[in-house]
Amino acid sequence: MPIIKSSKKRMMQNKKKRARNKEIKKRTKTSIKKLEALIQEKKSKEAKDSLPGVISLIDKAVSKRVWHKNKASREKSKLMKKVG
Repeated sequence: MPIIKSSKKRMMQNKKKRARNKEIKKRTKTSIKKLEALIQEKKSKEAKDSLPGVISLIDKAVSKRVWHKNKASREKSKLMKKVG
């Protein structure tokens, strides 16, 4: 446990950021898995409808600096090829 006041503050900030990042990652990964499940079930219309929402979540993860932009680009490309 830190003794210095600024270290205590930094610890609390890190705890909040870690929780936020975890939630963003979880939401993004879940939406990707749901989209891939739709693709596996051959529900192409529903998959095409949900693709923009998934891409939006991926872009939000990048803007919050939870995901790297290259990873996001790679994931979006992979999903678009699968939905194709």
